[in-house]
Amino acid sequence: MSVYEEEHEIFRNSFRTFVEKEVSPHIEEWEEKRELPRSLWKKFGEQGYLCTWVDEQYGGSGVGFEYSVIMAKELGKVGAGMGIVTHSDILAPYIANYGTEDQKERWLPGCTSGDIILAIAMTEPNAGSDLQGIRTSAVKDGDDYVVNGQKTFITNGICADLVILASRTEAGISLMGVEDGTPGFVKGRKLEKMGLRHQDTAELFFDNCRVPKANIIGEEGKGFKILMGELQRERIMTTIMTQSMSERMLGDTMEYAKTREAFGRPIGNFQHNAFKIAEMATEVELGRTFLDRLIEEYMEGKDIITRVSMAKWWIAEMTNRIAYNCLQLHGGYGYMEEYPIARFFRDARSQTIPAGTTEIMKLIISRNMG
Repeated sequence: MSVYEEEHEIFRNSFRTFVEKEVSPHIEEWEEKRELPRSLWKKFGEQGYLCTWVDEQYGGSGVGFEYSVIMAKELGKVGAGMGIVTHSDILAPYIANYGTEDQKERWLPGCTSGDIILAIAMTEPNAGSDLQGIRTSAVKDGDDYVVNGQKTFITNGICADLVILASRTEAGISLMGVEDGTPGFVKGRKLEKMGLRHQDTAELFFDNCRVPKANIIGEEGKGFKILMGELQRERIMTTIMTQSMSERMLGDTMEYAKTREAFGRPIGNFQHNAFKIAEMATEVELGRTFLDRLIEEYMEGKDIITRVSMAKWWIAEMTNRIAYNCLQLHGGYGYMEEYPIARFFRDARSQTIPAGTTEIMKLIISRNMG
C-alpha cells in the first residue's frame, strides 16, 4: 500500500518480533485454557500496542489507522489476537467517538494500558443478526437504569472489565458501559467453541443491574444508529485478519508441498496439486488486492458500506476454501494437531459468522444495488 513508509516497516518488524516472542509460543497453552492471560494484555499495553490511535492525552500514541492494519495482519498470520483487535480497534472507538469527556477520562487510559479490557454485548439467544429484536431492557430509576436480560457469544466476556451493553430503553436501543463488579451483572459460562479456542467467549446475565445514567454512551435511543455506524470498521478489521489467515495457510502448504514426498517426488510436483495451489494463490492475491484498496478508501473517508460487505463475505468464504484445500494437501498430517493447519481449519469456519454473516452481507449489497 502506498500509505506505508519506512516508519511503518520499522513498526511492523518490531511488532512481529513481539508476536514471535509473546504470542506464537503460547497459543497451544491458551487454547487449552480457553482464554488469553491478563499478563498478555498488560504486555501489549506496556509496549504501546493497544489502541494506538487514541489521543496521547488518554494514553495512546495518536497514530494513524495503518498501524492498526499492520497489527491485525500480523496477528492474523499467527491465528491469535482477535479479542485484542476487537478491544483496540472495534470497541474502544465507541468510547472515543461517542463517549463524554468524563467517560473518555475514566476508561480510555485503562484501555491503552491493558488495565481495562472491553467487550460488547449485542447478541442474545434469540437475537443475533436482528439487533432490532433484542429484549434486554433498561428502565430509568432515579439516577440509574435497571437492566435485565441475557447476552451470549460475547468475545472477551469472561475477562472484560467494561462491557458496552446494547439494551432497549424507553427511547429505543441505547448503549451503556457496565463495569465488572456492578451488582446484578453476572458472567456466565465460558462457552466451548469449535475454533478460536484461545479466545474467551461467554454468556452474560443482568439481573436488576443498576447502571448509572452517566454511563450512557452517546444519546439515549441512538444506540442502533451508533452500532450501524461502527460496523464498517468492525468488518474491515475482521476481514484483515481473515485475509491474513488465508495467506498463512497458503504459505505453510506451499512449503509442505515442496518437502513432503510421495511416489518418489515432492507432492507439489503432481499436476493436480500444483494446479490447486495455483488456484488458491490466485484467490488469495485477489483478496489481498481488493482489501488493500478498500483500506485506502476507508482511510480517505469514503463510504465503503457496499464494498466492505463484499469483502467481508467473499474473503471469509475464500478463506474457508483455502483451509479445506490446504488441509487436504497436508493429507493425514493435516488432521493432526501438531500441524497449525488443523487449528486454522477450525478457526476459519467462524469467519463467515461474526460482524455480519455471509447472508447478511449479501442482503446489504443487494439492497444498496437497488
